[in-house]
Amino acid sequence: MIIDRMQVRLTRWPLKMTRKHGVGDVADTLPGVVVSLHTKDGLTGWGEAAPWSVFSGTAEATVAALDVYLRPLVIGRDARQFARILAEADRTIVGHPEAKMALDMALHDLVGKALGVSVAELIGGVFRESIPLSVSIANPDFDADLDFARARLAEGIRLFKVKTGFSTHAEDMSRLDRLAAVLPADASLRIDYNQGLAAVDAIRTLRDVEAFRPAFIEQPVARDRRDAMAEITRAIDTPILADESVFSPEEAVECVRARFADAVSIKLMKAGSFARGKAIAAIAQAAGMPCYGGTMYEAGIALTAGIHFAASTPAMTLGAEYYTSAFVLGTEILANPVRLEAGASWLPAGPGLGITVDETALKSATVEAQG
Repeated sequence: MIIDRMQVRLTRWPLKMTRKHGVGDVADTLPGVVVSLHTKDGLTGWGEAAPWSVFSGTAEATVAALDVYLRPLVIGRDARQFARILAEADRTIVGHPEAKMALDMALHDLVGKALGVSVAELIGGVFRESIPLSVSIANPDFDADLDFARARLAEGIRLFKVKTGFSTHAEDMSRLDRLAAVLPADASLRIDYNQGLAAVDAIRTLRDVEAFRPAFIEQPVARDRRDAMAEITRAIDTPILADESVFSPEEAVECVRARFADAVSIKLMKAGSFARGKAIAAIAQAAGMPCYGGTMYEAGIALTAGIHFAASTPAMTLGAEYYTSAFVLGTEILANPVRLEAGASWLPAGPGLGITVDETALKSATVEAQG
């Protein structure tokens, strides 16, 4: 399992739809990063980063982190030393969790392939085979989004998260009212502000949206306004889900101590490694906080890694968003796409991540490659 080559690709994914969020909008295309590790024995491990400039970092910075700073840590190394390599990565470069996560995916994919076991088995064992699928309602063309919701309902999906905070409160209430009229009794409505509310009147606003009885309200105010998050959590009946306010295990400890949320969204792109994601989940679970599987705008490699993570993590009980490669991105880079069926995303069979990358499709989306 000695790694003798690493390739880093800057990609640009075409988008099927425009998306609006409290923290920023996306349209037309989004950049991404794909990394592959190659061994002398002919094995390839795949990883992917999905940075977003308004959320965590840029794709160009992620490429530089992998190509310049993390490459020396893996060439000539045994992939089974992934824990040591990731610890060295933390000492080598501050931040850049997406780059470190992409590297960790590729290392685990390699080790799983070599040992004949899945990544889920490597990182804790399979707890569940499928994860309830949550889809986001974020298209500024709300009529198109209602059609999207109806199509997903027909496929068995029952978890719908509405993006709010990018328009007026009156418009948010109107969108929620129209969607609620479409959803059947067994559907769950969630609300995500993506930091879109000002702390000064957030509680008054959120008391209005509680009329729709959402399962949770995600990240209503800015990441660093954890004091306001705590006040909101105490003031309203609906559970508050922390997303941008919890990137790391250390911030998860702070969340528990200050009780500035009732639940936590775990995104591998925030965590920086499977181990750190597991640590966040363990801290939350110990405090009685359920966890949700959030995503950025991942293609199939990173989505599959998320499925392995959620499938092996008991605390992930609120569903997950592992759908972007099917519904949002315009390029599919997996020969066998992520399986979405019966309202859930499903753990693939096979060693490592259990995927085969369509390198022709990946090449078509690649802007530049290093290594």
